[in-house]
Amino acid sequence: MTASPKRPLALVTGASSGMGAAFARAYAARGHDLCLTARRLDRLEALAAELSAAHGIEAFAVPADLGGFEAERPILDAIAARGRQVDVLVNNAGFSIPQSFAATPWLRQRDFLMTLVVAPCALAHAVIPGMVERGRGKIINVASLAGFAPGAAGHSLYPGAKSLMIKFSQALDAEYRAKGVAVTAVCPGFTRTGFAEANDTQHLMDEAPRMFWQSAETVVETAIRANELGRVVVIPGWHNQLAAALLHYLPQGLVAAAVRRGSAKYHLGD
Repeated sequence: MTASPKRPLALVTGASSGMGAAFARAYAARGHDLCLTARRLDRLEALAAELSAAHGIEAFAVPADLGGFEAERPILDAIAARGRQVDVLVNNAGFSIPQSFAATPWLRQRDFLMTLVVAPCALAHAVIPGMVERGRGKIINVASLAGFAPGAAGHSLYPGAKSLMIKFSQALDAEYRAKGVAVTAVCPGFTRTGFAEANDTQHLMDEAPRMFWQSAETVVETAIRANELGRVVVIPGWHNQLAAALLHYLPQGLVAAAVRRGSAKYHLGD
C-alpha cells in the first residue's frame, strides 16, 4: 500500500493486543496510516494487514521491546526511513509486576520503568518538535485510575508511574497547547483486555460488579474524543470518575488505610 502524504500517521505502542490494538483500529477507521510497535511481530503484522485491507491505509509493524536502552530509536528510524512523520503518538505499552518490590529482580523493575516512563517520554521528546513546526499534533498517554491512588503492596512502581504520566501530560499541555499540540492522559479503571490476567489482577476484576467493567473500545473512543476536544485528563466511566473524586476528597489517611487492607488480602512473594 502506497502512503499518501495527505494521511496523518499514528504511532501506537503496545499495539499487538488489548487497548493498543483498539487504538490502532480506531485511528485506521479515521483514515490514519499506522506504525504499530510491540514485541510480538506476528501479531503486529497480522493487525497491520487486516487494517490496511479494511481501510485502505498504510500500516506497518516495527518490533521493539521498550524495556531496552534507547528502545525508541529503531521505531523512529523506521518511520524516518519511510519519509514519514508522527502526527499522533499513543503511548500505550505497559505491564505491571504483582510481586513485592524486593522479591522482583532489579532488572525486571528497571525494564518496567523503561517501558512505562522512559520510553513514552523519549518518544514524546522526539516527535514534539515536528508537531510544533507543523502547528499540529496529538499525544495520548495511557495512564490509569491507579495514578490517583496511594501506593499499595505489590505492583510497587505502578501507581507512581501512572501518576507521573498524568503530571507529564499536564506539563506538556501547559507547554505546547498554544503551539497546536493536544495532549491527553486517559485514566481507565477495570478494562476488558488481557492485561489483568497477565499481571495477576484478574481476581480483582472478577470481584468487581460487571457494571464497573469497560471495553477497550469504549476507553479508546473516550480518549480520542477527549483529545480532539482538548481535554488533558479524562477518566472514562462515571464509576471511575466517582472513585477518582473519592480518592481526591476523602482524607488521605483513610484512603491509604483502605488500600492497605485491600492489598493485604493477597499473597505476595517475599
